Amino acid sequence: MASLTKLAGTSAALASLALAAGLLAASSHPADAGIFSWLGGRGQGPDQPQQNRGLFGGRGGVFQPPRPQAGGDAQNVETDPATRQWILNPALGTPTLSTRNIDATKAAIARYQGIVASGGWPTVPAYAMRPGSHGQAVEILHRRLEISGDLAGRSIPDEYDQAVVQAVRKFQTRHGIPPTGIINRATVDAMNVPATVRLSQLQINLKRIETLSHAAADRFVNVNIPSAQVEAVQNGQVIQRHATVVGKNNLQTPELSSKILEINFNPYWYVPRSIVHNDLVPKGREFARRGQDILAAYHMEAFDAAGNPVSPQSIDWFGNQVLGYNFRQQPWEENSLGFVKINFPNKDSVYMHDTPLKALFASSVRFESHGCVRVHNVSQLVAWLLNNNPGWTLERVESMKQTGEQVTVKLTKPIAVYFTYVTAWATPDGSVNFRPDIYGHDGSAETTASAY
Repeated sequence: MASLTKLAGTSAALASLALAAGLLAASSHPADAGIFSWLGGRGQGPDQPQQNRGLFGGRGGVFQPPRPQAGGDAQNVETDPATRQWILNPALGTPTLSTRNIDATKAAIARYQGIVASGGWPTVPAYAMRPGSHGQAVEILHRRLEISGDLAGRSIPDEYDQAVVQAVRKFQTRHGIPPTGIINRATVDAMNVPATVRLSQLQINLKRIETLSHAAADRFVNVNIPSAQVEAVQNGQVIQRHATVVGKNNLQTPELSSKILEINFNPYWYVPRSIVHNDLVPKGREFARRGQDILAAYHMEAFDAAGNPVSPQSIDWFGNQVLGYNFRQQPWEENSLGFVKINFPNKDSVYMHDTPLKALFASSVRFESHGCVRVHNVSQLVAWLLNNNPGWTLERVESMKQTGEQVTVKLTKPIAVYFTYVTAWATPDGSVNFRPDIYGHDGSAETTASAY
């Protein structure tokens, strides 16, 4: 215990030095450059949409802001092939809403109660560490990994050897961080969440798992918001797992329980009134000042209050009448909903859908939408949802991208869908998993979202 106290005290001093020296760059979330900022912009006007620009997306179709240019840390889009593969093709694993996780989480709570009673773990210095690193900071890292059960086997206490690499990878995987085996800011932040907070997360989430797992159907879809992933579950097994983009903190994806009733291929996107007032009309005025037509540029249509089409040439973007018009985006390759929308009744009018902004899925931080859920490889999920509908194979689903045909398909058998908020759970193999409390629903004064 004395050595642990000594390590903790030393680590605090080292962390201060590291931060002061700027040895580890602070993690930065993608800057929200404004709802109607344009991707690219290097000599190309907004009337010339670039590939994968996408105009709108998210809850009711809110525009996705541009990503920073490649090469900036703020982008969070991974370029390492192995890391991209890990993000875009996640292991199936155990369903988050499995009843088998209840006893496993109770056992994890007992373990973490013991860790807390013993004084928790030391603060890991904010140094960038990797294989070949050595010294006191690595010794503290060893101790941190031993306490959480990630480091097992023989390892030289002050050397970053292969045993440490494997331990770091195990820790990163449990926390939803790309398992590089290298200590970066996201990993340090996750390691330095106090053991008391982790224990509290497990206790809070046990109640969620108990309630939700018993309510889950035999065949269902679960979007776990903090994980930014969707699971297709059948007979207690994960059949598919997909990376998703979910709502940012100020535009949250809601928790819900519903049934998927229909699939819309090549849908229109109807612009919500708030977006018309706050974003579309102001940007339309910018276009008009340059003598350009925003509706033509983004394949959009306008209608008056009675539902009559309004000619783009007749719109006075600087008057008040335009604020009362209704707008929709036509199906096309840059439609904000992509080529397919998954519908289910809910009070928040959210849904799952495709997106032209495919690069977002390779990001290690995917809290970027305005409420709705964008699904990577959505064709596979749609084919699974329609596998009780005769003739709807994966090939047919994929063909809808090319045909552009507008079709609504009612599911022969509606499928339960849950949007859940589970930030901590254990699985029968003994893995104790944590995700960022991105919306602050766990109620702790200590944030667990800073790691991301």
